[in-house]
Amino acid sequence: MRVREWARREGFNEQTVWQWCRENRMPVPFERMNTGTIIIHDPKYENQPAAPTANGRTVCYARVSSSDQKDDLQRQADRLKAFAINMGVKSPEVVTETGSGMNDRRRKLNRLLADPTVGTLIVEHRDGLARMNAGLVESALKAQGRRIIVVDDTEPDDDLVRDMTEVLTSFCARLYGRRAAKHKTDAALRAARDA
Repeated sequence: MRVREWARREGFNEQTVWQWCRENRMPVPFERMNTGTIIIHDPKYENQPAAPTANGRTVCYARVSSSDQKDDLQRQADRLKAFAINMGVKSPEVVTETGSGMNDRRRKLNRLLADPTVGTLIVEHRDGLARMNAGLVESALKAQGRRIIVVDDTEPDDDLVRDMTEVLTSFCARLYGRRAAKHKTDAALRAARDA
């Protein structure tokens, strides 16, 4: 499991666990992946049966915005596959796609969402699934007995901040184009914080 998850389960600060890994002082085995990701192999959790998954296949969905990010796409796919294997999935499927998070016409994602045999969809970040309204997609799948697992859920916890970010992203996409929207939103949020 990843550092964040292990720290949460054990009640440690995430930064403390990172420091233990850097200093090789972890009380349980861990490994460093080529990408820099640290996977913790705590026997206490690995010997437990895997959490019950929704009926059906488990698919890892990796997405980047543009074709010049192919290396990032492959690294993301590798991280998702490692996460799924660590979860206890024997041979996870990996689907990769290049397209904007604002675009609701992503062919591969739409195919996965429409396929009732896909019980669990694993994404690295919530905005990898959809830049806006990912919660609605999650609720719709949950109603069908399916689920989405977000590996790195580092979004702001504050609903107001998240809503404001989505609104700014939407407006910036209309004004500046879809690709520049995230950069303009981030710049606006930084300016608001610094003010």
